Amino acid sequence: MQDFIMVTGMVIKTIPVGEYDKSVTILTREKGKLSAFARGARRQNGSFSAVANPFTFATFKLFPGRSSYSISDAEVINYFEGLRSDYEGAYYGLYFLEIADYYARENDDDAELLKLCYQSLRALMHENFPNRLVRAVFEIKAMSIAGEFAESLMTGISEDTAYAVSFIVRTPPEKLYTFKVTEEVLAELSEAADRVRRRVIDRPLKSLDVLDKLC
Repeated sequence: MQDFIMVTGMVIKTIPVGEYDKSVTILTREKGKLSAFARGARRQNGSFSAVANPFTFATFKLFPGRSSYSISDAEVINYFEGLRSDYEGAYYGLYFLEIADYYARENDDDAELLKLCYQSLRALMHENFPNRLVRAVFEIKAMSIAGEFAESLMTGISEDTAYAVSFIVRTPPEKLYTFKVTEEVLAELSEAADRVRRRVIDRPLKSLDVLDKLC
């Protein structure tokens, strides 16, 4: 009898446990948000020291426990190494992961949210796509996937900005980051996305405090 599961997903949160271990939260394609124990992940040369970090996208072999899973093995697909040397990009990415953690649920179908995280981190490493635009696109699309966004909430925006919003809402994550906007539209889009986010997300976001001071 198979007593383990295989999932593909991204580490969206980590918490130190004891002297050497970590508890990680993984947003998975198959089972939504899962908690898993990564033994030895805080050791310099531990088996999971490279795997149990935010942004890591991998296929994980997990064994079930009483309150969480334990990582038995992992095959990394993408570390998003570029974000680890980009201070500003990393904080944008951590903000995206915190929103994903807010919306994801265990055993939910969070495949679209996972795709959005993956494509948004890729966009952060693309020089021709401004981080501010990645943020606005991510916020609008994440709220849309969660069913908390309606285009009618975007009041007082220009026709060009309304067109951009419609594109974001209706386009799959894989094809989202394929357009450009003027500086005027970006400013309007960012302000409107922030206004709606403050209205629908009912708790402070720690990473946003840092991001707003940084950017």
